[in-house]
Amino acid sequence: MTKTYGVIGDPISHSLSPLIHNGWMKDYSLDAKYEAFFVPAKQFDEGLAKLHDSGVEGLNVTLPHKAAAAKVGNCTELVKYLGVANTLSRGDDERWQADNTDVEGFREDLKIFLQTTNWEGLPVTLLGAGGSAKSVLYVLDIAGASITIANRTIEKAEAMLTGLKGKNHKCKSLEEGLRTIDLQGLVINCTSIGYGNESLELPISRGGFFYDLSYGKVAEKIIIGAREQGWKVRDGLGMLVGQAAASFRIWFGKRPDVKVAMEKCSEVLGRQE
Repeated sequence: MTKTYGVIGDPISHSLSPLIHNGWMKDYSLDAKYEAFFVPAKQFDEGLAKLHDSGVEGLNVTLPHKAAAAKVGNCTELVKYLGVANTLSRGDDERWQADNTDVEGFREDLKIFLQTTNWEGLPVTLLGAGGSAKSVLYVLDIAGASITIANRTIEKAEAMLTGLKGKNHKCKSLEEGLRTIDLQGLVINCTSIGYGNESLELPISRGGFFYDLSYGKVAEKIIIGAREQGWKVRDGLGMLVGQAAASFRIWFGKRPDVKVAMEKCSEVLGRQE
C-alpha cells in the first residue's frame, strides 16, 4: 500500500516540499507520496490527530507549528533542548517521533552563502524569535558568533538566551535592532513579515550579508529591497532542500540528490541556480 508523507503549516499552498520529496520518492522507486496539508494555526492537535488516524507515516512541520510539534510523542535530545521540531515520524509504537532537521539544513546552506565555516565572532542580527529562529540561534551560538536578537517582544527574545554557550549575546526591539545593524555583518530574517507582503527597512550595507529563511514569492520583496541596499542576499531555498534531505534520510535511510532538487525548485521559481 502506498505510504503517505507530507508537510503541515498555515499557510502551506506555497510549499515546494511536495515537489522535492515526490521527486526523490520517484528517484528511489518508493511506493510513497508526499502532500501538503493545511492545518490552521490554532488547530495543530486536532489536525495532527486526523493525519495520524488516516495513516500518514511522516510529516514535515512549518510555521506556526514547530513549537507544538516538539511536544508530541517521543523526541530527540536536540528537540528537547530547542523546544522546536520540524520532522515527525510514526514510530514502531505508533507514537510520533519528533526530530529537528532545520539545524542541519541551515548550517549547510550558510556555509555555501558565506563561503566559510569560521563564524567565530561574526556579528549577527537575528530578526524574530519564533520556532525557526531557535534552530538558527543554536547553530550560530555553537559556532561562536556574536548575536543580537531583535524581536517585537523583547521578553520572548530574552527567553531564547537561556542555556546558550555565548554569554554576550544581546536582545533589542525589532525597531532598534534594524536601526543598529552591523553593516558588515550577517542579518537573518526569521520573521513572518514576508507573508503579509510587508517589507524591511534595511540600512545601506557595507559588505554585509542578508539571509531570509523564507523563499520564493514570500521572500521576494524583502530580498529585492536588501539587494537594493547593497546587501549580499540569499533566501531560504537551500535550507529548505537541506532540511528536506535530512528528513528523507530519517524516513527512508537514503541520501537524496540535493543538487537536482535545487535545480527543480529554481526552475519552478523561475530563476537560475
